[in-house]
Amino acid sequence: MAAEWFRRLSLRARLTTVATILVAGALAAGAILLSAAVQRSLLTAVDEAARQRAVDVALLIDTGRLPDPIPVEAGTPLVQVVDAGDRVVAASPGGDRLVPILLPEEVAAVRAGESRRLDGSRLGMSGELYVVGAPAGEVDEPLTVLVARSLGEVEDATRVVRVVLFTAAPLLVGAFAVACWLLVGQALRPVAALRQGAEDITTTREHRRLPLPVAEDEVHRLAVTLNDMLDRLERSNARQRAFVSDAAHELRSPLAAIRTQLEVARAHPADADWDQTSTDALADVERLSRLVDDLLVLARADEAPRRRFEPVDLAQVADDVVARYESSPVPVRRVGAASVHLTGDVDALGRIASNLIDNAVRHAASAVTVDVAVADGGMAALTVADDGPGIPAADTELVFDRFTRLDEARSRDAGGTGLGLPIVRELVRIHGGTVALEDNEPGLRAVVNLPIRASES
Repeated sequence: MAAEWFRRLSLRARLTTVATILVAGALAAGAILLSAAVQRSLLTAVDEAARQRAVDVALLIDTGRLPDPIPVEAGTPLVQVVDAGDRVVAASPGGDRLVPILLPEEVAAVRAGESRRLDGSRLGMSGELYVVGAPAGEVDEPLTVLVARSLGEVEDATRVVRVVLFTAAPLLVGAFAVACWLLVGQALRPVAALRQGAEDITTTREHRRLPLPVAEDEVHRLAVTLNDMLDRLERSNARQRAFVSDAAHELRSPLAAIRTQLEVARAHPADADWDQTSTDALADVERLSRLVDDLLVLARADEAPRRRFEPVDLAQVADDVVARYESSPVPVRRVGAASVHLTGDVDALGRIASNLIDNAVRHAASAVTVDVAVADGGMAALTVADDGPGIPAADTELVFDRFTRLDEARSRDAGGTGLGLPIVRELVRIHGGTVALEDNEPGLRAVVNLPIRASES
């Protein structure tokens, strides 16, 4: 229940709560340790003073200068000298001269260096007493000096320290909680600005970006990363809108042509050449089918699907594609290496080769050649060349844009969909390769370079 309540708190409240609890625990532990250290220090001072006094009295005994009564200093209420028979030989003023401070077994213990703590009521005094001893006298007549010091000052000083610590600690914890709340709020202010910026971006189509914090910290780097992501999404969105618009325009043309032919034929059925009308409509339907197929390939390429890469012989792929062009208007001839192995998608490689050959066949004057070789740098090269009119050098990149067809390629019967070369570039990009158009003098040469990856055993 407590955990559920804690999870419902804001991040600011959770951080403040956790930090305050940790500081409160640390302060409490520190207060306890400090109080114990102060008490131990004071008790050590009392022990040293009492032992020093016992040694001084023992020295007086050994030199035969012990006065009676034994003089005492402040904080030492009682001094006794006890002989081996547990009789009091001398005592300080007000001390009992008949009953020793300690029992016989206790006298032996303090004589050996130990100490004893007694209730003062045992000697008719208030508070607690600290008793130590020191040996004195001759070997045959041993004496023991007993010194009792009051622990009242130690208890009073310890009590004052505890009161101060445990009174100041809550105030310090409260001040820390307030400071932590303010500091966490200040630290989270850039995050709030990012959230507000993201909210503003979702409510408008304007080119807007998230605000960058002044401090180049983790939040700043997050904002930079998010802005980069927004740039990519904006470019992708613009590209998608352009693609949809171009696709709609391209699909409208064959549909409009089919509709016009059928409406004219229905309006003048007696004069209509239904055989020619059906032939023209079928040509437009085939063009529409090719366009839809190309659009589907591009859509799948844009989605970056998981393709099945496997060891492939690029030369064999080229041979299989060339074999489909035996009845083409111009001969398609295969030249180059007999085998070039790489790792790739068989269907995609076949589509690359067929699109390039289709483009070459449409523009070739007398022949098309398909060359497969191993290029420098560990690349496999697929080259499709024709002897047609070629294209200007300024248009070699333009033709890779979607739905781009040069003026001489805009014939409805001979022209393509304007998607053949864009599809080639997308499929080559997926394989990590490059494609370029070069002057064949005469004609055009399309060169595809694909990396040769070691096949998995």
